[in-house]
Order: sequence, then structure tokens, then C-alpha cells
Amino acid sequence: MTKQQSWQKNIFMFLTGQTISLFGSSLVQYAIMWYITLQTQSGTMMTISIICSFVPTFLLSPFAGVWADRYDRKNLIVISDGAIALSTLILAMLFWAGYDYIWLLFATSAIRAFGAGVHTPAFNAFIPQIVPEEKLTRVNGLNGSIQSVVFLISPMVSGALLNFAEIEIIFLIDVFTAALGILTLVFFVYAKGKKGEDTAEKGYVSQMLSGIKYIKEHSFLKTFFIFFVFFSFFVSPVAFLTPLHITRVFGADVFYLTVAEIGFAAGMIVGGTIITAWGGFRNRVYTMTLSCVVTGIGTLILGINPQFWLYIGIMVVLGLVMPMFNTPCNVLIQEKVEDEYLGRVFGAVSMVSSSVMPIAMILFGPLADVVPIEYMLAVTGVILFIQSFYMIKSKTMRLAGLPQAGKGESLK
Repeated sequence: MTKQQSWQKNIFMFLTGQTISLFGSSLVQYAIMWYITLQTQSGTMMTISIICSFVPTFLLSPFAGVWADRYDRKNLIVISDGAIALSTLILAMLFWAGYDYIWLLFATSAIRAFGAGVHTPAFNAFIPQIVPEEKLTRVNGLNGSIQSVVFLISPMVSGALLNFAEIEIIFLIDVFTAALGILTLVFFVYAKGKKGEDTAEKGYVSQMLSGIKYIKEHSFLKTFFIFFVFFSFFVSPVAFLTPLHITRVFGADVFYLTVAEIGFAAGMIVGGTIITAWGGFRNRVYTMTLSCVVTGIGTLILGINPQFWLYIGIMVVLGLVMPMFNTPCNVLIQEKVEDEYLGRVFGAVSMVSSSVMPIAMILFGPLADVVPIEYMLAVTGVILFIQSFYMIKSKTMRLAGLPQAGKGESLK
């Protein structure tokens, strides 16, 4: 087997196993979200759910980033997937026993968030171990497209199951798909070893501090994180309150929620296919900026549009531009950051997204019970549009986005 065939087989088996596992997780994610939305129709309850789904990831991300740089990333993915599956199995058993309380969904979401906190930095840092650097854009774009297909299919399947079967069936499907994903990773994916950081630096605290220092001294990362914090805050209403908005404006029906999710996922498939084939602008930051500008405009339109099918059309567009931000963003980090720091940097990304969004929802969630959601979407859409130009106006970001800049070259 040639070297090219070896890495292609590796990434094929890796993405196949992870896609199977992701499908089950997506079924549970939609089932929990819709169950809470339809049962309570409360912005406050949605906020609690979101906090339970993000805060554990925030708390664990600093440690998970160190683990991803310190231990075998493949094993970390296996452990995190196994823990998520076990929690889902216990939830299914409790629901079948008659303990179908909302707080159990919150607790399970928190446990699954702990698992995601370990999985995400390990997953993103693992890909460069099995993929040549010049293929990272295509592989990340392909992975985004595959995930989009999953997000297209899973709401339809989840919606159908919620209409014709008990929610416990969805929980058990997740357990089964997680087991398949773990077995595929264990027996069919092989990765070269990674060079760790200085072995003299063994303490978790010292490794976390060195990661923070690395980000502070890396001009691209420092600038990117400033933008990421503000963008994550103001994108929270469109990311989390649209199901509640749809329920209040168009009706409390799984059909409306399913169509919206399908539209968003369909857009992601198209966007992922485009970014895989096209690769984006020569300067990756321009592609990310385009995505952010369209997101701002789309959010504004959602806030002023009362027509359901136009609403769905905007959801498609928002899905289409999402891979145009995520793919170049991940590739930039994978290209610019040395391997021994990748886990901690991706851990920091998870920490920011899992802390800023819940903080934002502490404001926007309860506010949604007293202020029309369309007002919040319109205002945050304008803010997102304006701040999107921050990246393209930053010389540091523009220079980092150029293809000739290599690892460590964005350091001060």
C-alpha cells in the first residue's frame, strides 16, 4: 500500500466511524431540544438546556486541550464517545422506568457536554496526524459536507421517530451508533505518534499556562479570539432561539422545526461541497468575512420576515455560508499552530464557544419571554453585519490568511 493510499484509507475509516456516531448524537440532540421546546415553549427553559449543554464543555476544555496535547488523541475520542453513549443508555432506562423528567434531560445534556469537551479538541487535533498538510482544506471541507448530510437526515429521522415512537428509541439508536463508531476507530484507524511538548513540563497548570502564553504571543490567534468572542455572543439568538421563534410565530408543530433544520442542513451540504471544490478565496480570511457578512444580513431578515418559506430560504443561506467560516477557520489553526499546541488551541476555541454563548443566552433567553424574538434577531443581525468587517480590516488577520504564512510565522 502506498503512502497516499494509507492516509486515504485512514481518513476514510476515521470519518466513516465518526459520521455513524455523529448521526446517533444528532438524533438525540434534536429529540432533546424539540422535546423541551414543545413541552415548555419557554425561553427560560431553553436557556437552562443550553447552559447545561455548554458550561460543562467550558469547564473541561482547558484540561481537555492539555490532554489532547499530552495523551493519545485516538484514545481520548474513544473514551469521550463511550461516556456519552453510557449516559444516553442510562437516560433511556430511566425514561422507560417512568422517570421522564425534564431535569433528567438537562443532566444528560451536561454529561454529554463533558464528553464533547474532550472529543472536540482531540478530534480537530487528530486530523493533521493522519492527513497531509496540503490536503487539510479538502478534508475539512469534506468533513463539513458529511456532517451537513447528517444534519439534513437526522432531523427528519428524529422528527419521524418523535411522531411514531417513544423518545427512548432515539436514545438507544445513539448508543448503537456510538458503539459502531468506537469499534471502527479502534480496529481500522492507525495514526503516527505525535511529538509531545517538553517532557520536563508535566504539570497540568504549567501546560495550560504555556498554552495561554502561546495564544497571547501569537498575533493571529490573539486577534482571532477577540473577534470570536464578540461574534459568538451576538450570533447566539439566531443559533438557539430560532426553534422557539418558529414555534411562536408559525405554530408548535414538529413539522415546522423539521423543515427549518432540513433547510439549514441542506444549505450546509451545498456550502460544504462548494468550499471543498473551490477552496475559498486565496486569502482564507476573505472567505470567513464573506460568511460573517451574509450571516449578519440573514439574521436581520429573519427578524423582519413573517413568511414561513422565505424564513426557510434564509435558513438555507445561513447553512450555506457556515462551512465557509468553519472550514478555513479550522484549516488556519491547523496550519499556523505547531502540533504540540494544537489540542490546547482547539480546547480554547471550545472554551470560548461554550462559555460566551451560554452567557449570551442568560441575557437573550429570559429576554425572549418579554421581548419579541424578531426584535432581537433584527438588532443582533445589524451588529453581526457591522462587526464582520473587523477581520478584513485587520492587517494581522489578512496576513495570516495568505497561503505562504506557515506555522509559527504569525508569532510576534
